[in-house]
Amino acid sequence: MKRLLSIGLSLLLTSPVWADEGMWLLPLLKQQKFPEMQALGLKLQDYDIYSPDSASIKDAVVIFGGGCTGEVVSPDGLVLTNHHCGYGQIQQHSSVEHDYLTDGFWAMTRAEELPNPGLKVTFIDKIEDVTEYVLEELKKDTDPNSMNYLSPAYLNGLAVEKTGEKYLQDHPGTEVEIKAFYGGNKYYMFTKKIYPDVRLVGAPPSSIGKFGADTDNWMWPRHAGDFTVFRIYADVNGNPAEYSESNVPLRPKRWLKISLKGVQENDFAMMMGFPGRTNKYYTSWEVAERRDIDNTVRINVREIRQQVMLEEMLKDPVVRIQYFSKYAGSTNAYKNSIGSNWAINKRNFEEVKREEQDKLLVWAARMNKPEYKEALSVLEQIVKDRKDLRFRSWMLDEAISRGIEFTRVPSSVEGLSTAIRQKDTETRKNELERLKNGYERFADKDYSPVVDAKVAKVLLKEYRRLIPADKQPAYFSTIDKQFKGDVDAFVDHLFKSSIFGSEDNFRKFYQHPSVKGLENDPMILFAQAVQQEKQALADALKDFDAAYANAHRTYVRGLLEMYGDQANFPDANFSLRLTYGQVKGYAPRDAVYYDCQTTLEGVMEKEDPDNWEFVVPERLKELYQAKDYGQYGLGNGRMPVNFCATTHSTGGNSGSPVLNANGELIGINFDRNWEGVGGDIQYLPDYQRSIIVDIRYVLFIIDKYAGAGYLLNEMDLMDQ
Repeated sequence: MKRLLSIGLSLLLTSPVWADEGMWLLPLLKQQKFPEMQALGLKLQDYDIYSPDSASIKDAVVIFGGGCTGEVVSPDGLVLTNHHCGYGQIQQHSSVEHDYLTDGFWAMTRAEELPNPGLKVTFIDKIEDVTEYVLEELKKDTDPNSMNYLSPAYLNGLAVEKTGEKYLQDHPGTEVEIKAFYGGNKYYMFTKKIYPDVRLVGAPPSSIGKFGADTDNWMWPRHAGDFTVFRIYADVNGNPAEYSESNVPLRPKRWLKISLKGVQENDFAMMMGFPGRTNKYYTSWEVAERRDIDNTVRINVREIRQQVMLEEMLKDPVVRIQYFSKYAGSTNAYKNSIGSNWAINKRNFEEVKREEQDKLLVWAARMNKPEYKEALSVLEQIVKDRKDLRFRSWMLDEAISRGIEFTRVPSSVEGLSTAIRQKDTETRKNELERLKNGYERFADKDYSPVVDAKVAKVLLKEYRRLIPADKQPAYFSTIDKQFKGDVDAFVDHLFKSSIFGSEDNFRKFYQHPSVKGLENDPMILFAQAVQQEKQALADALKDFDAAYANAHRTYVRGLLEMYGDQANFPDANFSLRLTYGQVKGYAPRDAVYYDCQTTLEGVMEKEDPDNWEFVVPERLKELYQAKDYGQYGLGNGRMPVNFCATTHSTGGNSGSPVLNANGELIGINFDRNWEGVGGDIQYLPDYQRSIIVDIRYVLFIIDKYAGAGYLLNEMDLMDQ
């Protein structure tokens, strides 16, 4: 027994987890990391952060929309998140006449707050360990190739069974979800309360919220006021309800206090939010696959597409509004992939993972556990066997499906064709209306056929350059057969001849629909061919899924046994997590050091009135020149803007609250530095930094810039 304890302790101590690394589950926080957090400076108790029985900080942290985090900051349901998280809502409310993207928006009364159909805010009411329950249910599954142990549909079905339909009916807006952790070796159930009436309260202009835009994206030092203000509404009983004028501001269980004291180098900082996805348990072969296929394809294709979009955006203000969000979304993943490849090579992640695999093999041999060696062999072979399919799939996805917008035209037209042939007037009318609705969803106010055509020409050429002709969608042979390889002429033909090529084309078809017009439509044929190829590749890759998932589950179980559960956090899966560290600068390269805090001085240094990314609003310049910072300045004539910390974050943490040792809000996370994005695979203690908008800058913009200081009257501002 003593020898086993000694081995366990040794393995625990050699676990590759850095002090600031980790996205920790709240129910395990006390036993796993809480002593380390207190040693680093935390002044709270574990139940202040997470309590299953009473209100705690976790009750003020929400899922904002479908992929961001937000925080409740007032007893009247006021929520802060990032400008880029609320960007879609700001864009939808914008027009050339009322350009809230450029000018900003501030509701000066609650009656002026803008509703946002489809936008939801989600609270996590309860988190339960249901591993034993799920494993017992899985024993009933006799299919050896079943992947129910990872299936959201199956697991959520179990969640409903465990909770009971009556409970869900009696609690409006409540949903339950079971998520798999550690590759399916552990399970937690989340009880959620979802509010669908969320209104826009305020947003700074993009010149503040997106200052630096794509040039500064993923970069430090940073100077962006990346925040937006919303409010949650409920019915008069406090229950979730669809938008109604009779709804009232939500009275939340908990809201965050806000610190005016600010931050200093080495201060304790913690972040709570919903990180989307990490790959901590990659093998060395998957690291190489990520670098050489996934990232390389994305970098190459998006660079080509973005160049075309940007040229068109700079030429036309209407196109700028239409494509700003699309362009930003594209560059976001593009820069991430560049940074990921840099980190993989800089720190030789392949070798890091190979050393961990070798350690497991030695341990498994000593412990007589051959299943772990077999799992690694299976994973190695799968990555090798799927290489060509994966490359083709990534190229089709990036260059065609994502890159070319007309691949998303309505292509299921059999019902309309049949109705026209059979002269079924009623069905014809219904199917024609369905086609019209599909066309309007595709060619909405944010679509430009001119831009799409130009993008299609360059991306089709690149796709055909890299993918052999016999591996391309069948319809692409038309380019050679009818157009002698002239891609430009082919794309021009699509827009000229397709019923979806222009509003005029669609109107003519709608007035006189024909079977021939549908069956010979080149955009429909193009979209159908892409969908068929996409499905064929997905089916071929799916053949590897069950074997991969089983081997990966076994491999992760081996690591957990070798290191001990307490030394390892599960990969991010958009579940509520906590990460902690310190406010700290870093040295990106030899003889260069970046401080942890930026100020308004840096905004003015970057100002370039001829570059849309670095335009500074006149009002902000006036406040700067007058040093009119109110209670939010540093006291030395400087105004804080952003800071960075060693907290381990990823996509989904956008909008996450950053808290000090007392649990008070000190900032809103909005990005990571370029050198640290490789932390999705392996934490980089010397480089990894979360980029955070200082809460004092948020308050300054609301109060002094926007003149919406009445909002601060709702908040608990702490100046000590």
